[in-house]
Amino acid sequence: MSGEFIFGWHAVEAVLKREPERLQQVWIQTGRQDRRVKTITDGLDTLGVRWSVVHRKLLDEKVAGVHQGVVAAVSESREWGEDDLMAMLAAASEPPFLLVLDGVTDPHNLGACMRTADAVGVQAVIVPKDKSATLTPVARKVACGAAETVPFVRVTNLARCLRALQEQGVWLVGTAGEADSTLYQANFTGPVALVMGAEGKGMRRLTREHCDALINIPMLGHVDSLNVSVATGVCLYEALRQRLA
Repeated sequence: MSGEFIFGWHAVEAVLKREPERLQQVWIQTGRQDRRVKTITDGLDTLGVRWSVVHRKLLDEKVAGVHQGVVAAVSESREWGEDDLMAMLAAASEPPFLLVLDGVTDPHNLGACMRTADAVGVQAVIVPKDKSATLTPVARKVACGAAETVPFVRVTNLARCLRALQEQGVWLVGTAGEADSTLYQANFTGPVALVMGAEGKGMRRLTREHCDALINIPMLGHVDSLNVSVATGVCLYEALRQRLA
């Protein structure tokens, strides 16, 4: 058996529904006999995937995180690259709506951003390969299944990828606390990519220079910034509001 472990009901259900061929084996904590368990075990039986009921201690030993009573061994998911992204955009029937995370290193924040991206209809989440969180079991669990629905694109050179997006007519909107324009003055109605910076440091200089517009989120209280996953949610839902108008 090779690959990785995922855990949490949403994550396991998402793989069962969308990528069942990746499932290798599933362990469920003893004492769970509800409808959710039956739905999953029935699906596993149909696929011929092994599953077993075990004590919580075994699950605790397999993963570091709140597993909610279910852990699955899965084969590694296919990694998307820049060429895959460009092919997807070329075949898309709707204007691009993308999220770029420049150096977000906390897997909890990455998972939360993936979850919101799925909720608003983002077509892909783009990150640099270096100094950025990947889809660890923790990120997948926090994403509540979104890691299995939203393409996660890792690129070697983020600046080059941003230039390629601009050549495809994608408008790059970056967030920066010192920006003169606010989120509510930005135009998200066409082909657009929202660019979010790292926790604390914000966007790197080269990333900032590639943005077509910089915006800030109005802050009226005493704190001067938001958690990156919260800020991403605020911006993505303003973008969705405009795109639905």
